[in-house]
Amino acid sequence: MDFFERQDHARRRTRALVFWFVLAVVAIVLAVYAVVTFVLAGFGYVPERLLGTQARPLFWDARIFAVVVGSVVGLVTIGSLYKIAVLREGGEAVARMLGGRPIDANTRDSSERRLLNVVEEMAIASGVPVPPVFVLERETGINAFAAGSTPGDAVVGVTRGCMELLSRDELQGVVAHEFSHILNGDMRLNLRLIGVLHGILVLALTGWWLIRSLRFASGDRRAGGVLAGVAAIGLVLLVVGWIGVFFGRLIKSAVSRQREYLADASAVQFTRNPPGLAGALKKIGGLASGSGRGSRLQSRNAEQASHMFFGNALSRSWLRGLSTHPPLIERIRRLEPRFDGTFPAVEPLPGGPFPELRKRQEAKPIVAAAAASSAAALAPPPVHAGTARESSARVESAAERRAAERAALEERAQRLAERIGTLSQEHVDFATRALAALADELRSSVREPVEAEALIYALLLHPDQPVREMQLQRLEQALGARAPATFRELAAARRRLEHVDASLRLVLVDLSLPALRSMSVEQYRALRSNVETLATGDGQLRLFEYTLQRILARHLAPHFDGPEPSRVAYYSLRGVGDELATLLSALAWEGGREHRNAFLAGCQTLGVQLEMVAEPECSLVDVDRALRRLAQLAPRLKRDLVRAIAVTSAYDRRIDVAEAELLRAVCDALDCPVPPFLPGEEL
Repeated sequence: MDFFERQDHARRRTRALVFWFVLAVVAIVLAVYAVVTFVLAGFGYVPERLLGTQARPLFWDARIFAVVVGSVVGLVTIGSLYKIAVLREGGEAVARMLGGRPIDANTRDSSERRLLNVVEEMAIASGVPVPPVFVLERETGINAFAAGSTPGDAVVGVTRGCMELLSRDELQGVVAHEFSHILNGDMRLNLRLIGVLHGILVLALTGWWLIRSLRFASGDRRAGGVLAGVAAIGLVLLVVGWIGVFFGRLIKSAVSRQREYLADASAVQFTRNPPGLAGALKKIGGLASGSGRGSRLQSRNAEQASHMFFGNALSRSWLRGLSTHPPLIERIRRLEPRFDGTFPAVEPLPGGPFPELRKRQEAKPIVAAAAASSAAALAPPPVHAGTARESSARVESAAERRAAERAALEERAQRLAERIGTLSQEHVDFATRALAALADELRSSVREPVEAEALIYALLLHPDQPVREMQLQRLEQALGARAPATFRELAAARRRLEHVDASLRLVLVDLSLPALRSMSVEQYRALRSNVETLATGDGQLRLFEYTLQRILARHLAPHFDGPEPSRVAYYSLRGVGDELATLLSALAWEGGREHRNAFLAGCQTLGVQLEMVAEPECSLVDVDRALRRLAQLAPRLKRDLVRAIAVTSAYDRRIDVAEAELLRAVCDALDCPVPPFLPGEEL
């Protein structure tokens, strides 16, 4: 199952969720109606006297049933809509709900620094933006979660126990598990589950509120019957509300248990280190055997988000089938078949006593031994879109040669589509080497908002001095009073970038995102305006300038402006013909000399007939508008579109660094994260 099939599968699970939720509400309505009629009969309230209708059997009264349906559905709807509105901010809202504290990107705490390094490696390797990282300070068990609507607003959270008690390999396994949820589209479904299940739980909360309110009622005997009725209604809502919770846990169990197995398998595929993930699971078992904590959370909101966590966040259920996670031993044995079921004793890591005696120390970035390679070793040659075997293949005729070239092109496009939403040990190794190749001063600078802002400006400066001077003049005018301080940081950023390979530019942009998210709204607005000023300073928009603008807008706007609703609006290509023509034409014009043939090859891959757009009419700004609509295609259509994009871009059999960056930015705009191209790798 590839990335696009997983996206389709996630949407089908959403429809199944709606079905089971409706069944749960129906069951609650019937239970409430049965209890209400029983209570009314017990207190002498018969339907005909209460509603003024002619006599009919007590067990069925249409008006009472209508009142019950309206009340239950109204409460559930209000509860769900309220929670969904709260969660509109995305993953950060979930992290705060659970008591999370954001980790400063420039932290000097050794445990936090190690965690951030692991998250940065995984983000760079998978092609998604570096997410904000939260720590649940009061949670001493071992657990973690990923939350958000899209990779652009995702966050990763870990408990204090996870950060302090796991080795680096174990921590990497847990983080890889959470990144698999980000890549597989599980997070959006998890958020919807929280909102929906809160609607069911609100019945129990309402019942509890009614019962508690009786403590403040007057002792008037005449009100005794009314108070008794209120108490009965409160008890009914409390009991029936927990019936809803039962269904909710059943739904979460059905949705999440199999996904945990898949995420474990993906994490091992990412890291090629089964003992790392297995070791983390064993420590959960050992911690549960010792202190009883295991992976359990103390937060009062753990029930709502239990399905999002790496391990079981709740106490043991009286019914095994209601657990949101598979049994711990079964998960371990899928990684280590010979595991005998004996859990190790869990001790704090050396140098980091847990939790009371932990000492804070200045930490240097942790890199693997394999990260000793220099920046020069990282600098990849242009990404080739052909092989020596293909170029030397002998064919009998021109038609056969074209057919062979076409088949090879389609094969390479298919490889790109298969890369999307995946992660491999090779990409993790590349990320480790990339981070090691960056000077400590440069890595530290991208973690401060002011220095990260200056770095973005430095990346946009034109290589030609006259154009660059004009850019700086406009930037100085736009900055106003902030110009002197910003220009000092800008000069320092330009000096640091002198020896950085071009292939690492997007790595630096990704690393700067957490710091840029900590800006104020006003600072973000100014940054966006200044970036546009620098990018269009010479009247032309270069590939890298567009790519940088696209990435910043894509991954900062959801944080400051709120995430845009992700929806599928097109299940066929008929409604987006103009947008397809604009995108493929722009890519063809940016490629080699055979512009029209490249465009036609992309159309053939899609199976559509389109008119090529003239070069002046398909600027990168036009591409941006087209991508906004194309992002609403169904996943299976996005797969075809990505293949067409690859065929068009690689038609000249050669893709340079700027074209590779553009290709990744275009796919990212379609919610299709592409891992970085490896040195010497063929498309």
